[in-house]
This record gives sequence, structure tokens and C-alpha cells, in this order.
Amino acid sequence: MRLLADAWAYLATADNWTGAGGMLELLVEQLLLTVTALAAALAIGLPVALWLGHLGRGGFLAVNISNIGRAVPTFAVLVLLSVGPVGTAELGPYGRAGLATLIALTLFALPPIITNAYVAVREVPPEIREAARGMGMRGGQVFRRVEGPLALPLIVAGIRLALVQVWATATIAALVAGPGLGRVITDGFYRSNYAKGLAGALVVAAVALVLELAAALLQRYADPLRPGRHTSVHEPRGEGGTAATVST
Repeated sequence: MRLLADAWAYLATADNWTGAGGMLELLVEQLLLTVTALAAALAIGLPVALWLGHLGRGGFLAVNISNIGRAVPTFAVLVLLSVGPVGTAELGPYGRAGLATLIALTLFALPPIITNAYVAVREVPPEIREAARGMGMRGGQVFRRVEGPLALPLIVAGIRLALVQVWATATIAALVAGPGLGRVITDGFYRSNYAKGLAGALVVAAVALVLELAAALLQRYADPLRPGRHTSVHEPRGEGGTAATVST
């Protein structure tokens, strides 16, 4: 209990949050790292996974590459990058070893994004695809109007998982003198200031909870079949000027 009280006292001290190297600056650094790494992983992995899922090919390759990515320790990748050409140089607002940390976190975020996106598209019932094609839709229209909306909840679930994992894992950047709240944790335990280390860990956990709740709300909103939401797929108008509608 004394340790928790000391950690709370550390968090309640304004000087620990402000100035260069303060908690607020490190918090912003870690958020920036997380968002950038997640955006890079989405830009790289999501189009490939959705395309393969739509074609129904390459699933074995996509899933197994993702599994290999899960098996490789992120810290090992970070260490290898930090001693290589990427090094520990400053990268603008990302701080020291910013590029190495971004690459390692991006690779870490890819597996859940790729796996969930591919599986999400492939799990769309084939009879729904056939119904859409029977209404005259082409491949791109089937994906945009049918597969994409129905796959969206599971895709967002993968993004949600990647977001929280990347945020929590970003703390290891401090082990190679990188940015983020991990510096508070490592410095606290290195100097036997356990209250400081615990305070940093509590902030990381609190932000992770906020991110998880926000992503859960987004996932629920993305579900086209949630109660109270009405979606329709309209067949292109024919010569008679009428349109068929399939509602979900």
C-alpha cells in the first residue's frame, strides 16, 4: 500500500509531468509512435489481406507469414535494428531510436491486421456473394457493397488488437534509449525508485484501457448487423427503372 501511495504522489506532482523528459512529453511520444506504426501497418498489410481475401487465394501464405511475425520477439528486432544502419539516431518528434522503434512496432502490428482482414473477407457467406453477383454486381462492387461492410467488424477487431498491443509494447523502446513512457519505468527501477517505475506502468495501463474502450466502441459501430442499424444493397437500375433491394 505504501508503494501505491508513493506512486500516486509521484503522479500528483506537476513537475514530473512538465518540462523536457516529463511524463506528458513521453506520453505524447509513445502515442505518436503507436499511431504512426499502426498507420504504417494498415497501409502495408490491409490492402494485401483484403485483396487476397476477395480472390480467395494466398490465405495459407498470408496467415503463416503472420504467425512467423508473432513468433519473432519484437525486442530482438528492435535490438538488431538499433545496432544496424538504422541505429539510435534522433528522428524528429519520435525521439532517439525513433526509426528503429517504428519499424519494429510496425512489424509487430502486421500479424493481427493481416490475419483478421483476410479471415473477415473469406468468412462472408458464399450465398451472399452469389446473390450480389446475381443482381449484376461485378467484383469490385461485390467487395465494396457486400464483402467490405460485412467483414468490417472483424477487420476492426484486428486493428483494435494491434492498437493495444503496439501501445503496450512501445515501452520496450526505452531499453535501447528510445522514446516513450518506458523510460520512466526503466529509470525508476534502475535507480530503485520503485514508485516512479510503478507510476509509469500505471499510466501505460490506464491509456491502454482507454484505447481498448475506444476501439471497442468503434468495432461495435462498424457492425452493419448491430441492432437498430439498417443497411441495404441496391441493384443497379435496369431498363424498367426499378431497383431490387436486399436488406440486412
